[in-house]
Amino acid sequence: MTERTDAVAQMAFAAMRTLVAPDQFAPPEGFGTTALYDRVLAAHPNLETRWRALSGDDGWKGGSSLQFRFATVRLQRAGYMYRHGKKWWATGLGRAALHEYPDPAAFYGKARGAYNYWKRNKVRFQAAVDCLDVLPDGVWASVADVASEAGIETAALVGLLRGSRPEGWHRLLADDGTLPREAHLTEREREEWLRLLDEDSVALVDGPAGGRADAHHRLHATELQIMAVPDGDEEARSRRAWLVRAPGELIVDLWLAEGVCSLPASRLRDLPPGASREDVEEAVRDDYSGAGTQDRSRLTAAFHAFLSRMGENDIVVTNNFSDIYLGEIAGLPSFVSSVGERANLQRAVEWRNTDRPIDYEDLPDEFSVLVGNPDADIVELTMFVPELEELLGEHVEVAERTMRVPDATDDLAAKLLIGREWLQECVELLRERPQLIFYGPPGTGKTYLARRLARHLTSGRPECVQLVQFHPAYSYEDFFEGYRPAKSEDGTISFDLVRGPFRRLVSAALAHPGRPYVLIIDEINRGNLAKIFGELYFLLEYRGEPVNLLYGTEDDQGFTLPRNVIIIGTMNTADRSIALVDAAMRRRFWFAELHPDEPPTNEILLRWLRKEGLGDEPARLLAELNGRIEDRDFKIGPSYLMRESAATEAGLARIWRTQILPLLEEHHYGDGTDVQARYGLDALRRRLT
Repeated sequence: MTERTDAVAQMAFAAMRTLVAPDQFAPPEGFGTTALYDRVLAAHPNLETRWRALSGDDGWKGGSSLQFRFATVRLQRAGYMYRHGKKWWATGLGRAALHEYPDPAAFYGKARGAYNYWKRNKVRFQAAVDCLDVLPDGVWASVADVASEAGIETAALVGLLRGSRPEGWHRLLADDGTLPREAHLTEREREEWLRLLDEDSVALVDGPAGGRADAHHRLHATELQIMAVPDGDEEARSRRAWLVRAPGELIVDLWLAEGVCSLPASRLRDLPPGASREDVEEAVRDDYSGAGTQDRSRLTAAFHAFLSRMGENDIVVTNNFSDIYLGEIAGLPSFVSSVGERANLQRAVEWRNTDRPIDYEDLPDEFSVLVGNPDADIVELTMFVPELEELLGEHVEVAERTMRVPDATDDLAAKLLIGREWLQECVELLRERPQLIFYGPPGTGKTYLARRLARHLTSGRPECVQLVQFHPAYSYEDFFEGYRPAKSEDGTISFDLVRGPFRRLVSAALAHPGRPYVLIIDEINRGNLAKIFGELYFLLEYRGEPVNLLYGTEDDQGFTLPRNVIIIGTMNTADRSIALVDAAMRRRFWFAELHPDEPPTNEILLRWLRKEGLGDEPARLLAELNGRIEDRDFKIGPSYLMRESAATEAGLARIWRTQILPLLEEHHYGDGTDVQARYGLDALRRRLT
């Protein structure tokens, strides 16, 4: 749980404790939202300190108040509190939750879980509530039957009924006609429920004192008329969000005052709502013939979005300096006359926070990426619909956007024959800056370690890991994106913009912001990094900041490298010393050495031999060999000998003859060293004996 969520949990828990009366038989004191918020802060002075640390001295009040309002809605959806007469009241279900979860984090976590379940099944919950409209007078139904027909959990439906209290909620009962046990009713609540049933002419066995509805007045499951529930919330999926720009005086004097948003379209002919892009493009080409190609492309995109892609109920965002205003589209586009023709293409908007603009800094971190193009009048923000709905007060739970990097485990350490502390250090480095290079001489297991660590970080998801190998001919077009020839249907050759492995991985990471994605770059120092990364080099240091791409189009909104993309490189120091790596690269990556003479590599071979039940001669030979190699970057790693064939005389001789000695011959080329006499098996064994 983050520090912010923990602070919200403390406020929610304190609010519930405030609403709960000492005597459950006495009516609790209801509170308005502001009064309840003030009471919570007064009773818990540390909350102000926590929020000042989280939001600053200037913004803590607004930020904490907004989060408190969100929390009350989550508690209401869970059924822990309900609102009546603009005041909040605790429910028996909320009292029971306080008793069962005395820890604020656990209590609020339970409420959030209930809220998340409601959010995922909004359409199904609404279908269950709609069932109340078909209940004839004096008739009741089983809450379990209704929940089953709607495809939701009975306890969750009871919670919604207790918190939201839609019309007729009290006529959904247990199968035997009693009040649902899942509601954990207080005596006062029980009396109120039975009174409502009696007022609705629902026959009660032995009257209100009996506490049970007559079974003859029950509407059974076969009689329930619940409309088919679609799979998923289609309306929510189709809802879009838009940033629409205008000069500040236009926003204040026209947009907010008259409830509209607009585009300047003084030369554009009247086009109908829903006009195709081709029709808009043709109109712009004719009506704005004096504009350049790029300007016409930008105008086409903006007009088409405003006329056809934007729809009623979409969220619209605009800003006057750092003040952010939110609203909902409430009408079709229309062409009207306006002063200076600066706002003649308009849509009606229901602005929701005209008197309390949101500070730009309170919006999602990634928001600046999409609004960073100063030349765009309209920017699509659909990926932020959940966050914007929360700011609108609709309180849809925001998907987790924080990447969770798992700790190193004893199991991982055992498989890699490396100490868990060393692996955990790598994890901590990646948490702080998700770019790490393993460097060292050949055979030290750099690539193997990178792949196993990537598998651990991604919880074994193969689709979350990509491996590429750099080489002198590798380019930006190979790595990120570039134009490639393609044969069209008519047989002609055209050039298509093809995404490379890095861009494909980033696209997946953007779709799953809470999931780690790992790019492994093998032999990273063999490529021309400035040529391969291009403008992306900037993003390695400034995650979340937008850059304009080499092959970007005029209406591109910039490209950002999300924080859940981890880059792990490997570097063979026999090819190029780390000291020769340019300063820009060194500044952007962590470096972890894997060297045969240093931990954790120096003990791997011996551990492996013992694990396999083999003798220690290969380890002693390797130690003697590396002792004779003077150049630190050319020493030999243990992986050459971590194979079963190294346990036999023939296999060991073959490894020495075909892999180890050729490396050393290349190293000593032209210096007159007798490689066989200095590094051969016989020479080493004579020394060992």
